[in-house]
Amino acid sequence: MAIPVANPKTTLYIGGLDEAVTEGILHAAFIPFGDIKDINTPLDQATQKHRGFGFITYMEAEDAAAALDNMNNAELYGRVLTVNVAQPIKIKGGEQGWANQPVWAEADTWFERQQQEEELERLKKEHEEDVRRGQAQAKVQVPGRDVEEEEPTNGRGDSMEEAEAQALTT
Repeated sequence: MAIPVANPKTTLYIGGLDEAVTEGILHAAFIPFGDIKDINTPLDQATQKHRGFGFITYMEAEDAAAALDNMNNAELYGRVLTVNVAQPIKIKGGEQGWANQPVWAEADTWFERQQQEEELERLKKEHEEDVRRGQAQAKVQVPGRDVEEEEPTNGRGDSMEEAEAQALTT
């Protein structure tokens, strides 16, 4: 099983390994570039031998960069090595069919998003109802014509306008 990639800048993928290469040999070949934190060569379940590739995690990103520059296309046990920065583990799921984390990892954020969308929908409906109610209350039916109500002026408005409004409503 491949190791989880905590900091992809410090973990390298080493491909093209011969069957005779062990983790000890990889350690000896890559230690000149810096302190190694971890070495992992995933095993084939059927043969219990490594699958021709491995991962090396360095303590520092600069050490990993030096190993990448020096060991890519180098020869080890008669085979040319392919050295790249390791990619995160891909798990089935996600929007494009693959993801870097399990499906349940985003369950909380998905639930929160759903709640926010429902709340927005509820607020939108309430706003539309308030607008409809406001339009219905704003129109006053007077025989022969429609008159829109004006906001109360609290005694500070034009007395002529107030008199006309009273006359129309009676």
